[in-house]
Amino acid sequence: METAHSELEAAELLHELLATDQDLAPFLDDVARLAAIEVTRDLPVLCGITLERNKRISIAGSSDEEARQMDEIQAGFEEGPCLTSQKTGTLIRVDDVANETRWPDYMAAVRGHGLRSVLAVPLDLNGAAKAAMNFYTVVPMAFGDDSIAAAQRFAELASRALRVAIRIARLAEHAEDRQRAMESRTVIDIAIGITMAQAQCSQDEAFAILKNASSHRNIKLRALAEELVDTMGHSTPVTIFDR
Repeated sequence: METAHSELEAAELLHELLATDQDLAPFLDDVARLAAIEVTRDLPVLCGITLERNKRISIAGSSDEEARQMDEIQAGFEEGPCLTSQKTGTLIRVDDVANETRWPDYMAAVRGHGLRSVLAVPLDLNGAAKAAMNFYTVVPMAFGDDSIAAAQRFAELASRALRVAIRIARLAEHAEDRQRAMESRTVIDIAIGITMAQAQCSQDEAFAILKNASSHRNIKLRALAEELVDTMGHSTPVTIFDR
């Protein structure tokens, strides 16, 4: 069993993950695995991370397949300690799922997997998103003061790293959106030029012709433009950006 790291070592490991993981999903899987190590004492601990971006909740990261299954079940019920912690920004501890009366459907599923203790710790993302870490283990009363302190220390470090990772992901998404928009603009511009030549009309008139045809055929303007370009013997253009 791997041992917990010092705060400095954990911060350095998170920094390395930011530098090496190119996408948000593998980064969060690695964060979940590291979080499980940080909270583990004498017993193995599972960890899952849920994330809400753009009002959509996703199973963002998991230390292993069982942790992922538990968080997927929780998301399916739309209730549970991690989702509550994520929503309220408060730490939630379940000492023994056998006696827990909150979230009854989800607690029944947790008991069915032989898990007994749950700890949910919110991550502070400064409004960029909402997230929380969910820890599970098979022994009741497993998350005492030391485990909670370790989880909160790691959550502070993980929050900083995740804020950076989300910012990187958002920039990448915006770049992809701009790329798609520019490529769409390019093929539409070519289609407008073809229409101007065929109809002997102005640019505005050609655009109106394409818009009307798009509406009449109930297809997107880009799809219509691509079809027109293809009929003229051109391939769909791709915009090349300077890096």
